[in-house]
Amino acid sequence: MSHVPESRRVGRVAVNKLRSLLEQRGHIVQEIDGANDHGEDMLVTFVSNGQRTEDTVAIQVKGGSSHRTRRGYRVRVDQHASNWRNSNIPVLCVVHDPEPDTLYWANATRQLRRAAARRKVLKSVVISRDTALTEGTLDDFVRQARRCVDLERRGIGRLSDMAGVEFGETDIVKPFRTDDVGEDMVFWQRKGEPFATLLHNDLDWAPVRISEDMLRFGPFFPHIGDVVLAEAEAHWLIACFKTSEWWRRPEST
Repeated sequence: MSHVPESRRVGRVAVNKLRSLLEQRGHIVQEIDGANDHGEDMLVTFVSNGQRTEDTVAIQVKGGSSHRTRRGYRVRVDQHASNWRNSNIPVLCVVHDPEPDTLYWANATRQLRRAAARRKVLKSVVISRDTALTEGTLDDFVRQARRCVDLERRGIGRLSDMAGVEFGETDIVKPFRTDDVGEDMVFWQRKGEPFATLLHNDLDWAPVRISEDMLRFGPFFPHIGDVVLAEAEAHWLIACFKTSEWWRRPEST
């Protein structure tokens, strides 16, 4: 008789528990055959009010106490780092801990992008014990996952992840990349705020409040506040301010 490894049983328990939880709410789960498993165990398409949405995520599922740490759980990235980081749909990691019989989750794509923005190599995806995935928290999980898909669709998911910020659905977000050195910048305008926010990878993505009257073209380099700009960046900011002026107007009461 052939031997069935314990790891297979533990893994199937984890996959089945997650699949059951999702399918009870009508979400569509497509398991990936083991022969084609290259770091993702299933694709999940979310359903809302009985209607299939256009939002799909990939999920890596792990089971067993071996992923447990003192503060939560970890899933090793191994050779999947590039695929998870650069995926055009979010890749999530879910761990099943058999002792409390509970699922926990984290956004692997976001963690890997954030680490890359900080010039760090992430060896494991960290999963907090505060992210239990249960019947009571499933709606919030779906909301967060669909929000990540929406950001990818708008072409700003990578920037949101790298900067570690949450862009709102009504926010104006204008990315810019310099071709010569590959620097990423983001002009971010929230509705009704009298200022915009500048995000810049050269500033370690620390948010900087800016306004149009702060922009100066000095004798050497343009600058906005204490941030020195290239000529192209300064002209790009002018265009951003001009095309978003209406969004800074105070909301009528």
